[in-house]
Amino acid sequence: MAKPIDTERRLVAIFAADVEGYTRLMGADEVGTMRDLTQRRRTLDGLIASHRGRIANTAGDSVLAEFGSAVDAVRCAVEAQEALTEANGGLSPDRQINFRIGVHVGDVMIRGGDLFGDAVNVAARLQTLASAGGTCISGVTHAQVRKLLPYAFVDLGPQQVKNLEEPIQTFAVTAKGSSPNAASSNASVPLTLPDKPSIAVLPFQNMSGDPEQEYFADGMVEEITTALSRFKALFVIARNSSFTYKGRAVDIKQVGRELGVRYILEGSVRKASGRVRITGQLIDAAIGSHLWADRFEGDLRDVFALQDQMTESVVSAIAPRLLQAEIELATRRRPDNLSAYDIYLRAAARLYSYTREGSTEALQLLYRALEIDPRYGVAASLAASCHLHNISHGWAVDPKSTIEEATRLSRLALNVDENDPEALAIAGRVTAFSGDIDAAIELVDRAVALNPNSANAWNRRGLTYRHVGQPDEALRSFERAIRLSPVDPWIFLMFTGMGIAFIDLQRFDEAAAFARKALRKNQVSSMVYRCLAVALAHLGREAEAKEAVTHMLQLEPNFRIAEWVARTSSSKLEVFIEGLRKAGLPE
Repeated sequence: MAKPIDTERRLVAIFAADVEGYTRLMGADEVGTMRDLTQRRRTLDGLIASHRGRIANTAGDSVLAEFGSAVDAVRCAVEAQEALTEANGGLSPDRQINFRIGVHVGDVMIRGGDLFGDAVNVAARLQTLASAGGTCISGVTHAQVRKLLPYAFVDLGPQQVKNLEEPIQTFAVTAKGSSPNAASSNASVPLTLPDKPSIAVLPFQNMSGDPEQEYFADGMVEEITTALSRFKALFVIARNSSFTYKGRAVDIKQVGRELGVRYILEGSVRKASGRVRITGQLIDAAIGSHLWADRFEGDLRDVFALQDQMTESVVSAIAPRLLQAEIELATRRRPDNLSAYDIYLRAAARLYSYTREGSTEALQLLYRALEIDPRYGVAASLAASCHLHNISHGWAVDPKSTIEEATRLSRLALNVDENDPEALAIAGRVTAFSGDIDAAIELVDRAVALNPNSANAWNRRGLTYRHVGQPDEALRSFERAIRLSPVDPWIFLMFTGMGIAFIDLQRFDEAAAFARKALRKNQVSSMVYRCLAVALAHLGREAEAKEAVTHMLQLEPNFRIAEWVARTSSSKLEVFIEGLRKAGLPE
């Protein structure tokens, strides 16, 4: 007869970790995922051991460990997430392996080296509450470590989880000194909910049976997002962040945590035989319950009216006291011709590729839309933005004539609607290039006053304020833009803007840190390497600066300081130019 296995009880700190999206990763690339997971486990196991922890249970992608101290467990979790995030650098999002970690202190049973008991279940549930790359701890753990560890703790309140009767008081934890916004962009810590109703509109499903109509479904979402964002009583996540979930099976609760919103709107679009049907459902992301669902159907000529009906229904469901006047103000100026609108949607889809070819194709389509409807202000404004994009990236053949054309287009957009926030923000950026500082500031300030939910407006305000020599205000604008679009595929542009603003302030360590954050998101932008090279050169880190310069010149081999200064024409360039020279870039 086998000898029974002894059971021991002990008060410990329980550390539970698993890989977010493990099944999806294995389905896409079984061999590569196992190879990468093995490497990550070496890192994680080593850190657990170095913090005096013991691995108890493992199964597939999950790890359960015990620590004699809550301080050791939480410190290990934070350092592990930093190391694991670094290991993902350079990998595409679909290849990244992100752990979620939960830590709880409680009494456990230990049998044969494995851990059992309710405390283990609590740690496991905390792990499911963490965002990918993030750590959540219980209130009990927080009470033991909050005064002993130099970390930031975000109170997520009591969380009701599966199979546990009582809610768990939950805190997200991240290293203090890390930018909260940068953390959110990497999904490393759940974001605090705003103090007003907050919503994200996820990409609608294209039910038309024609993949070519995908742009139309995306356009519906963008229109509804823009209409909702005009309500100052709401907090609305930007289109770019919402669209990172396109084509993915999502957990609504997790999306709510990653984006820091209470409500999620999802739906579908069917366009066929001159008719369109839009369906939508509004979900409370905190608890996963459906608040509202409806269907809007009509002739294709009524598409804007259908969008307005859906917007009004959503607003009424989450903020019933909003006035009808605000609903009327939320309606954007629409084109007189639906063909122009269709072409505009195709152009927007190409511009979002953020490539030179995409920008060129978008401009061609936008000029076609303006030929059909010469007073289509939204198309004119987006065309002006394309020209600015070409100048900033060195793609404009003649920067002087390009800025003149951008100025013409932005004026046309404002003549059509002088209260369109996007048009105002783009016009402000164009005006800054033209050298009229006071007018540029007035325009971008009006833009964010009219629509405080526009990440694009806040980003352009940041670029404008940095352009005119006010880096402190630029930083504030970039931070706001990042919060409104925390998982934006193009967040590297905002990080780069922050890096350049920090260079202006001669805070070179922070500049280098944000440039590296940008590089983790994009390794094919010469402006990111330029920012990093300048920061490192000022820090005297010559070898690293030269490495950044090498990468930059591979992407922009004809770069010359004088040519860059001519197309940039910003104020307060002395520190940046000095850094370019120190880094060894050609005059």
